[in-house]
Formats: sequence, C-alpha cells, structure tokens
Amino acid sequence: MQDNFFVKNLCQNNLLVKISGRASKIYFYRNSLYTFRNYLQRKTKTMNFRMSNKIISINLVLVFALLSFSCQKQTAPQPTTQPINAQTPTDAYKMLYAAVKGKDAEKIKQMVSKSTQGLAEFMAAQYKQPIEKSYENGFTATTFADSLPEIRDERVKDNFGAIEVFNQGKNAWEDLPFIKEDGGWKLAIGDAFNGTYKSPGKGKSQIEQEATNTTVNNAVPMITNTNGNLSSNSKSKSIEVPPENKPKK
Repeated sequence: MQDNFFVKNLCQNNLLVKISGRASKIYFYRNSLYTFRNYLQRKTKTMNFRMSNKIISINLVLVFALLSFSCQKQTAPQPTTQPINAQTPTDAYKMLYAAVKGKDAEKIKQMVSKSTQGLAEFMAAQYKQPIEKSYENGFTATTFADSLPEIRDERVKDNFGAIEVFNQGKNAWEDLPFIKEDGGWKLAIGDAFNGTYKSPGKGKSQIEQEATNTTVNNAVPMITNTNGNLSSNSKSKSIEVPPENKPKK
C-alpha cells in the first residue's frame, strides 16, 4: 500500500512513467527514460553511420577493383604480330634464313614481299597443299645449308636491292632479288616472277661469267708451219704443165 502511494506521488510529480503491457506494468523514472531514449537514438545514429560507412567502403572497394581490372585488361599485351623491318637486303636474308631453320612460317611470310605472298597462295592452290608448305624453304635453295651460307655483293638502287648467296647444292652463286616494302627489305621472288622487279645492277658472278665468255670468243687460233718451207720473202713460181693430148714433135 505504501509502495503504491510512493509510485502515485512520483507519477503525479511527473517523475515516473508507466508503461503498460499485457502481462505486467513496468515503471521507469522519467529522467532515466529520457536518457535511455537519447541513448537509443544516439546508438541508432551511430549504427546507421557505421553501416553507411561500411556500405561506402564496400562500394569503393568494388569500384577500385573494377577500375583495376579494366586497366589490366587495357594494358594487357595484344597477341598481334610485330612487324620485322630489315635495314639491308643482307639483314633480310639472315632473318629469312633463321625463320626457315626455326620452321616459323609466319616469320618467313613477314620477310617476303606482298607479291611473293601472292605467289605462295598461288602455289598452295595449284598444288593443293597447305600455305605453310609454300613458305617452307623461303623460296630459295640456299636455305638448305646447315649453317648460314656466304653472302656477298650487296647492291641497292632506289627501293630495289640484290645480294649473291652461295648455293652449296649447285656449288654456284645465286643472285637473290629484294625490295623495300613497308619500311623494311623483303625477298622479292614474286616481284621478279611478275616482272615488276628492277635489277639494281649486274652481280659479281654475272660480270665474271661475261668476262670469261668474252675472253673465249676473242681467242684467235694459231697456225703452225709444219713443213718449215714457207717464208714471208718466198716467191711463188708457176710451173707449166703440158696438156695431156698435146701431140709430140
């Protein structure tokens, strides 16, 4: 009874708040309830703030991850083949020889002119064989050598060039045509075949062969005097021969 009176006074003095429920009545001091409400509000705000920070942090992580993946995708090396540019016909042949020995049809293709590539396609269609077969030996028998063959007599005129490479199978020098195309020298077998190749000048082997032929053609055969009776000062005499049917005196 005394307790109820105490509670009633507190309620009248606006010091106690009654919260009714189905099972029981719970009393809180008004100041405590106010403090508790403030605590809950602050706690809720703090939780919401932390939750917002977490959401923002997660979103930032996802954004940075996507940006990083995008950058890596853009900077990833492309599988495109880089062009090979030979600075001289001699360098072009050395690269061609290395590609043939490496059995790299794609590199061999890069070391020949566009007309030669067209010739390779024609050969593949004509003989019904893979295109790689046309590039197999680099369009020259000089690549059959086990080691890099001897190279000499490089000539260049405008965008056309040539070198002589020793053919070990024929034991002779082979004059190979080259053309400067797309910033580099390429083997120009197809251009020579099509008649669009212009020689930069005669090769050393051709000049030597022409000199040999000239010497042989200009040689004069010597006539020897086997009897020893002929002389530059000798005078010929006529001998009268009697006719067969002339009557005798």
